[in-house]
Amino acid sequence: MILVTGGAGFIGSHVVDLLVSKGHEVRVLDLLHPDVHVRAPEYLNANADHRVVDIRDINAVASAVRGVEAVSHQASMVGLGVDLDDIVSYVSHNDLGTATLLQALHRERFRGRLVLASSMVVYGEGSYRCERCDVSVRPRPRAATDLAAGRFEPACLRCGGSLAPEAVQENAHLDPRNVYAATKLHQEHLCGAFGRESGASVTALRYHNVYGPRMPRDTPYAGVASIFRSALAAGQPPLLFEDGQQLRDFVHVQDVAHANELALASDASGTFNIASGEPRTIGTMAAVLAGAFGVGAPEPITTGEYRLGDVRHVFASTIRARGELGFRASIGFEEGISAFATDPLRASTREVNSAEMSTTAM
Repeated sequence: MILVTGGAGFIGSHVVDLLVSKGHEVRVLDLLHPDVHVRAPEYLNANADHRVVDIRDINAVASAVRGVEAVSHQASMVGLGVDLDDIVSYVSHNDLGTATLLQALHRERFRGRLVLASSMVVYGEGSYRCERCDVSVRPRPRAATDLAAGRFEPACLRCGGSLAPEAVQENAHLDPRNVYAATKLHQEHLCGAFGRESGASVTALRYHNVYGPRMPRDTPYAGVASIFRSALAAGQPPLLFEDGQQLRDFVHVQDVAHANELALASDASGTFNIASGEPRTIGTMAAVLAGAFGVGAPEPITTGEYRLGDVRHVFASTIRARGELGFRASIGFEEGISAFATDPLRASTREVNSAEMSTTAM
């Protein structure tokens, strides 16, 4: 029996589908949080054991972990959130929720495989090299004055010159720069401590920019691909922050589900970047997506706006995941982003409530 926490969510539901298709018994634990789900989504796999459980409820979680041999821990509040008013919710769901799960597993004397959904946000800014100084550089957080003046690229700390971004490796310095990022790193630390104390095998998968079917359509916690897709569907242009040249690694959710399957079956442990290994700019992603909408779709607009918690470039080295997990992304950027133009997305609670109010008013 494999337990998938957060198994009704965007990534978790794809993990469930893949595991069920491979003949595994799967138990799903999900809160169906009202900020995310107005009701149980229609895509839930009927061949899994679904339990509506708050991961912070030790009694309910203790029942859910009974008899499981492996755990895929996907449950989490995701995204940057709105502002610091979200801080208690993030820490409660992500950190306390993880601690509660680990306590329940400890009481069951769990010694199986635990796979944690982590994130590239734990790195903060990506990796850079100053060719003039011939050194690797970890730039400081960008100043609001520089961003407001349109100086988006970080500079070398020695010479002040321009930096060349490089693929970030798992052993890079970790520097979470927002509340969500801090909770993801704490989850890694908690799971690592559990593994050392219990002897269980723990793997943390640091997802890069995941996209695909079932993404939340229109919430403050949605990913940039979903936000751009929603704008285009409404006949509006995607709005690019900064100059649109930020480099990211976009990886399809089906590839991420496959990475979880590999991690659950592997003898490897530790942290792994889960990404395509082919970075693209935010502007390129928006342009490909707009192109998939066809003639007449609005073109992306570069706004120059910025968010202080954002980083400039972060993309992954996938060497370790290939070598130790056997993971290689199979869905190419153009193929995946073009298909994403028509992929089914999960409606926001606001959209569903508005539709129900309109129906009631008729």
